[in-house]
Amino acid sequence: MLDATLKSQLKTYLERVTQPIEIVASLDDGAKSRELHDLLVEIAGLSNLITFSADGSDARRPSFSLNRPGAEINLRFAGIPMGHEFTSLVLALLQVGGHPSKASAEVIEQIQALEGEFTFETYFSLSCQNCPDVVQALNLMAVLNPNVRHVAIDGALFQDEVEARKVMAVPSIYLNGEVFGQGRMGLEEILGKIDTNAGARQAEKINAKDAFDVLVVGGGPAGAAAAIYAARKGIRTGVAAERFGGQVLDTLAIENFISVQETEGPKLATALEEHVKQYDVDIMNLQRGEALIPATDGGLHEVRLAGGASLKAKTVILATGARWREMNVPGEQQYRARGVAYCPHCDGPLFKGKRVAVIGGGNSGVEAAIDLAGVVAQVTLIEFDSQLRADAVLQRKLHSLPNVKVITSALTTEVLGNGEKVTGLRYKDRTSDTLHDLALEGIFVQIGLLPNTDWLKGTVELSPRGEIIVDAKGQTSIPGVFAAGDVTTVPYKQIVIAVGEGAKASLAAFDHLIRTSAPA
Repeated sequence: MLDATLKSQLKTYLERVTQPIEIVASLDDGAKSRELHDLLVEIAGLSNLITFSADGSDARRPSFSLNRPGAEINLRFAGIPMGHEFTSLVLALLQVGGHPSKASAEVIEQIQALEGEFTFETYFSLSCQNCPDVVQALNLMAVLNPNVRHVAIDGALFQDEVEARKVMAVPSIYLNGEVFGQGRMGLEEILGKIDTNAGARQAEKINAKDAFDVLVVGGGPAGAAAAIYAARKGIRTGVAAERFGGQVLDTLAIENFISVQETEGPKLATALEEHVKQYDVDIMNLQRGEALIPATDGGLHEVRLAGGASLKAKTVILATGARWREMNVPGEQQYRARGVAYCPHCDGPLFKGKRVAVIGGGNSGVEAAIDLAGVVAQVTLIEFDSQLRADAVLQRKLHSLPNVKVITSALTTEVLGNGEKVTGLRYKDRTSDTLHDLALEGIFVQIGLLPNTDWLKGTVELSPRGEIIVDAKGQTSIPGVFAAGDVTTVPYKQIVIAVGEGAKASLAAFDHLIRTSAPA
C-alpha cells in the first residue's frame, strides 16, 4: 500500500506518538477489506505503540476505529483513507497517540466544554480537496471530547448509504442522523454551529478591539498579501475573513504560481495563512462583511459584520474575492447538492457510472469534463457560444474522449428533477430556438465567477458587472478605501495577479496614512 518514501515519512511522524494506539478493524472478504487490512498492518508495524486487530463489530465494512487504552475516543474511518484523506489519517493517529493539536488553547477548551451527545457522520471522496478540513476538525473533536463521535465515510465505497441518504455532494455532514452541513467547514465554523453562545462571545471580543490603521476584508491571496505588506510597515493591521484562503480553497491543481512549479489550492491557502501569522496581524476568521460605513470629517471607516460586531479603521482594503457564478434558471437552487454541483473534483466520484452535464466551455468547463469522463458513464458539455473557448490543448484532449459529447450554441433553461434529485436538463438550441431535454443525474456548473460585492452596493462605485472600480493604485471611489483581487475591475482573474494587487493596495493605503495622519 505504502511506497518506501511514504512509509519512511510516516514512520518519522509516528515517532511523535507518546501513548498507545489500538487500531480495530471491521473487514469482510472483499478486495477493499484486504487492501485496508494490508494498510493497517503496515502502519502498525511502524511503531511499537500501535497494535492492530480485527473484531468485525462494525456494520460498515471495511472500516476501522482508532482508540487509546483507558480513554473514551469515538473516531472511525469507513473506507481506505488515502488520497486527500491520508493526511487526515496521519493527524488522527498522532492526536489519538497523545501528540498535541495545533488548535489554539481557547478552541481546545471550547471543544472540551461541549455538553450533550454529538454523533457526526461525514461523507467524503478521496479526490475532494475540501473534505479533509471537515474530517480533521471532527476527528479532533472526537479525540478531545468523549461526547463527540465521528465516522468519516468514503461515499464511493458505501453507495447504498449515499443513495439512501441522497448524498450528491461532498463533504456532507450528518449530526445525530440529521443533515448538519455541506461543503468545506473548518473547526471554528463547526463549533460556532453547535456552541450557540460562540457567536455572541466572538462579537463581544471584536467590538472591544481598538481601531486599525489598515483593515483588510477578505483572506484570499489579495487579502493575505495586503496584510503582510501592511504589517511589515509596523502599523496596526487586521484581517476579517469569511474563510481564509478564499476561492483558492476550491482550486485543485495550481501550476502557474511563479516559483512554485505545482501545488494544490488548500496547500497554498494554508501557506498564505501561515505566512500572515508570521507578522503581528489580528486575524478574525468566519467574519463576513455586511456593510461599509465610510468615514466622515476625517474620522474612521466602519465595517459591520454579519455576526453583529463592527470594526473601525483609518483605511480599509476590500479583498472579498468572487464566488461561482450560477445559471439562475428554474430548478438550480431546488436541486443544489442534489445533482447540481460546482466542484467536479469533490463531487465527481459520487456520480460514478452515471450521466452528467458540464455547463461552460471555457478552461474550467473543459477541464471538468475531462476529469469527469474518467469516472462517469457519459459527459455532455454545453456551451452557450458557437464554439468552445478553452485552450486548444484542452480541446484536443476533450475531443479524444469517447464518452464526451459537446453541444454548442445552447442555452440552459431549466434543471429537471423528481422532487428529490436531478433527472435531467432542458436547453434551447440558439440556432433554431427549439427546446431539448437531456436525461442525466448530475449537472456541474462551470461558467465563471461573480464578485462578492452585494454588501457594498450603494457605497463604493461598482462596474455594471458588480466589480469594484479601482484606479492604478487600487483606490476606490471613497478616499481611504482600497480594493484588490478578483473583486475589482482589474482584468485577468489569476492568483499571481491578486497577490500583486493586494501588495499594491496595501502600499497605497500606507501612503494615504502618512499623507493624512501619523500612524497609530
